[in-house]
Amino acid sequence: MFDVKKEFDLSAEHESLVIGLLDKPEKFSGLLANLDEAFDGQLTELVKTGDLSAKLNKINKVHSFGKIGSKRLWIVGLGKEKELSFDKLRKAFGRLFKELKAGKQTEAFVYLDSFISEKVDGPDAAHTLSEAYALATYQFDGYKQKSNEPEKKLEQLTICCNSVDEGEILASLTVGYAFGKGTNSARTLVNTPGNMLTATDMADYAVELAKKYDFEAEILDKAEIEKLGMGAFLAVNKGSVEPPKMIVLKYQGKEEWKDVIGLVGKGITFDTGGYSIKTKAGIVGMKSDMGGAAAVLGAMEIIGELRPEQNVVAVIPSTDNMISGNAFKPDDVITSMSGKTIEVLNTDAEGRLVLADAVTYAKHHGAEYLVDVATLTGGVITALGLNTTGAMTNHETIYEQVLEASMEAGEQMWQLPLFESEKERVRNSKVADLNNSPGSEGHAIVAGAFIGEFAENTPWVHLDIAGTATTSKSHDLGPAGATGVMTRTLALFVERFEPIEK
Repeated sequence: MFDVKKEFDLSAEHESLVIGLLDKPEKFSGLLANLDEAFDGQLTELVKTGDLSAKLNKINKVHSFGKIGSKRLWIVGLGKEKELSFDKLRKAFGRLFKELKAGKQTEAFVYLDSFISEKVDGPDAAHTLSEAYALATYQFDGYKQKSNEPEKKLEQLTICCNSVDEGEILASLTVGYAFGKGTNSARTLVNTPGNMLTATDMADYAVELAKKYDFEAEILDKAEIEKLGMGAFLAVNKGSVEPPKMIVLKYQGKEEWKDVIGLVGKGITFDTGGYSIKTKAGIVGMKSDMGGAAAVLGAMEIIGELRPEQNVVAVIPSTDNMISGNAFKPDDVITSMSGKTIEVLNTDAEGRLVLADAVTYAKHHGAEYLVDVATLTGGVITALGLNTTGAMTNHETIYEQVLEASMEAGEQMWQLPLFESEKERVRNSKVADLNNSPGSEGHAIVAGAFIGEFAENTPWVHLDIAGTATTSKSHDLGPAGATGVMTRTLALFVERFEPIEK
């Protein structure tokens, strides 16, 4: 996949030679100067005429006409050096790789030194390159009949960097690629139809992940879930013919099982809304309601690849939410694993119910810090749109660590308030300790507040990815469809985690 070299010979034969071009009021230098000379000064002329641009994300393709060994020269506009960040470079590489893929290139030589700037050093540039390569070239083939003609894919990248040790560059390429591949795994899970990804299928996937990365795995079946008293989880499953699964993966990166991070992902493989049934338009796409579970599993893949010195327990409550004569219904009262009783006012507010028992079970496994991820509410889309994940917390220090990870991952999020007044709305029931849906006002906030009732005093961050788990448009780092959002944020949070003083 990646080959790292120190030197580059212009006469060497490659399908594509990739160079970065910063917007500077200077003559070409280094390899670009050598290329300009080989092209008899024509690259300078192309800049003067505006046919070769250093504008950020502009991909300039120049045929070599045999003047160098490479058949094509791809020059990537990087914009102003002071404005080029890690995230901007990642997106620029993403744009490049989408162009190379569209051009059916199978091999490319990247002169990495030309992508290094004031804010992005060699290892960071290598990380952005490999992460963007994985993300931007991802595709979900689906279930159409396949053509017999072999597809051309970009499968070989040679990276040249004179200024940094080859081993350091290769290590950064490996890390970046792991982040990209883990995100792609999450994307594939979300893109898979509900009839092909049941709770049992998701549990099987988790077990295979555990075997590959030497995780401890625990899969609770319905009888075991009943024995533990997970009434909130079981209520959601009542209408289904598919058995529920409580999926647990443990990664121990420290000698002692302490400072344990709990990652909890909503795993509703399809959501009809139950008796609070969704509209005919709203029900389409509900295969994606396990986007939180996918993010957690993708993050665990990255953790398995990189082996950080942290302790992590991943907990995924998985079922579908269906309608039948056995299904739970509005006005039911159910008892959660924590012992708290819940009045059901909306069967389409099922995600918070399964997460209630999952959060409790994560604490049972020793989680001292919690992050839950869920495609939870349409309200978060109304509040924040389709590009921003909603976040809530009971502990600002832990939230700041998650926020920092999200900024590095390029996955934007915004904190929603958690006031006592919203907690009281969740606690307002004449027949139970809690109600699961106190109204449409501040819907995303009260949904998070409900989960917070089960996190209790454990430091906790809630991430609502209802708007960000999928996209209807292709972008620099991937196609339309599942985004794998929060996979990289969770992995970075775990990797950089600093326990708080208690």
